[in-house]
Parts: sequence; structure tokens; C-alpha cells
Amino acid sequence: MEFWTEIVGQPEAVRTLQHAADPAASAPPAHAWLITGPPGSGRSNLAFRFAAALIARSEAERDAVFEQVRARTHPDLGVLTTQKLLIDIRAAREIVTTAHYAPAEGRFRVIVIEDADRMPERTSNVLLKALEEPPERTIWVLCAPSEADLLPTIRSRTRSLRLVTPSPEDIARLLHERDGIDAEAAERAARLAQSHIGMARRLASDPESLARRERSIAVALSVETLGDAMRAAASLVKVAEADAAALTEQLDAREREEALRSLGLAPGAAIPPQMRAQVRALEEDQKRRATRSLRDGIDRILTDLLSLYRDVLLVSLEADPELVNREQRPRIEDLAERWSPERALAMVTAVESARQRLARGITPGLVLEALFAAIVSPQLAESLGAAA
Repeated sequence: MEFWTEIVGQPEAVRTLQHAADPAASAPPAHAWLITGPPGSGRSNLAFRFAAALIARSEAERDAVFEQVRARTHPDLGVLTTQKLLIDIRAAREIVTTAHYAPAEGRFRVIVIEDADRMPERTSNVLLKALEEPPERTIWVLCAPSEADLLPTIRSRTRSLRLVTPSPEDIARLLHERDGIDAEAAERAARLAQSHIGMARRLASDPESLARRERSIAVALSVETLGDAMRAAASLVKVAEADAAALTEQLDAREREEALRSLGLAPGAAIPPQMRAQVRALEEDQKRRATRSLRDGIDRILTDLLSLYRDVLLVSLEADPELVNREQRPRIEDLAERWSPERALAMVTAVESARQRLARGITPGLVLEALFAAIVSPQLAESLGAAA
């Protein structure tokens, strides 16, 4: 079980995949798997562990194979993901072509699709053909938040594995034991991240990320007038932009450097006219990734605000809850005294509506303006929401 120790709070899933990947198993594993679970449950981490276990020829090889899988350098691993809003059909066709390659070193060739829920129908149909006629030694591993995010025809051709939300205690223990995070800081990060493993690690290890979250909560708590609402919306868009820039800046620079090197150019060298198209294509991809990162950042802020208004609701109901935002208890209790439970519940609903609008591609600033207007005037929030 040591190979699977970093998979938090998923004992049933680990047992299933460990048995399926066992080289001594009496039957071969299913040719396609669908791993579903809420954000932060560890879908991708589990998928890549499973991929390494399938590729390795023996249990003794698994750790070494996993190091290559984690670096995305193993010749028997294919990965389809996207930094854009959607996976395009060209990328899907390319990965489907590689599915017919025989394994170069391992027992199986494994193709992981990290964001299967980001495939539009045309792209999904490309994958469907590959799943209907699977090569003998190729295994597909798809990851998505839920089975409903994929076409029924694709779901019917995969073996489904549902993950659960890991407990904050399990995540805090992982951060403390594996990453050496102080126990108190690990507990706080796991609680504030609401059991999202990646976010918990980030909050525990990056003081700026923690400060941005605290600012988001403080801004929301300060809204009392319509002017406050509009300023809060603008402020949180800037918070999300700073967060997205912090995530993408280093990656963009590294990608550009690697692209120039692959074209035979030294860093800082002038780009010949015949090579400018490739560089422009990279820049366009990076712009699309920045757009997705901004929207993901806004969604994360909305998730944090949902925890805030949920705390207010529970306090207003005198439920004696374990607060997510424990550090803000005095201000939450003050708000709960001034709001009725119905008003707190309306704000929880308003946040859910804001997330749905964001998913439909509505401008983030408008989404946040409508949300914060709901604190001041539900009628105005409805009109802003309709305009969005």
C-alpha cells in the first residue's frame, strides 16, 4: 500500500485500482476507466498513480515508473488536458492516433484525459470511436467531476469509479507528514480549502495565496451599500487576476524559453519571420490559458464566499457549527445577528447562481456585481443577473 499512500481518503478506490493493476491478476483490467469526484478529491493524482501501476512490469518498478509518469516523460503515457476552456478536436484526434502505438517499455500504454468534462460533443465523438474499438494493450483513464459531465455513450464504455470528498483531518495529516507543514497551519489550510487537496497545499505553502483568500473574505464582509458592492466586485476581480498571474507567469516564461530552444534560438534572440507563426500560436494558447485561469480563480473566490455565507446561515440558525472561516467568527456572528436565516440562505443561493453564470461564460465582473448587489438589494441583483 505504500505506493498509494499519497492518495487521501479513498481506500475503496485504491483497493479497486490496486487489484486491477496487479501484474499477477487473473484477468486483464478494463480498457477504459472513468474516475469522478468533486474538485480537490484527487482525481488526477489517482489517475497518474494508476497509470504508473499499469505500465510497470512489476511492483518493484512502480516508484521509478511513477517518477517518469509524474514528469509526463514516460514513453507509454499519453496525456490529454487543456489550459483552455475546452479541449479542441485537433488535440483529441492526435491523442487517439497515439492510442494505437504498442507499449515501448511497459505492460500497457495508458492515456489519461484529465479534463474529460471539458470536451464538447464533437470532440467526445472522436474519443467514442477509439473506445468502441480499443487496442489490445491500451488503457484509457478519464477524469471528470461527475458521470453526468460526459456523453452517455462514453460512460457506457468505461468502468466508473467514484471518489468521495476527503476529510480535512486526512488532508491536514498528509500536509504535515509528507510536506513537513506545521500541524496547526496544515489544519487551517485543509479547513479553509474545504477539503480541496491542491488548494490546501497551496494555502499551507504560499503566504500570498492565504493572504488573497483572507482579503476576499474581508471584502465580502465589508459590503453594506451599493457603492460597497460595486467596489467589492472590482476588488475581487483584481484579486483573481493577481492569483491567475502568479500561477501562469512562470509557466508562460518557461514555455516560451523551451519553444525558442526547440526552434534553435537563444533566449532573447530575434525571431526570424518564418518562425513567428509558431511563436504567435504559443502566445495565443497562453492568452486562452490566462482566461481560463482567471475564471477558475473567480470560481475559487465564489467557493470561498459560499463557505462564508454558509457559516453565517448556520450561526443564524444557532446550529453551533464548526465554522470553515473560524478566524472570522466575531464578524460572522455580528452578521448573523443582523440577518435573518432567510437572508443568509438567499446569499448562499446567490453564490450558487453566480457560479452557474460564470460557467456559462458571463463576464466575471458582472457576475460579482450581481452577487454583491444581492446583499444590498435582491431586486437590483435580479436585474443585474438578467442583464448578465
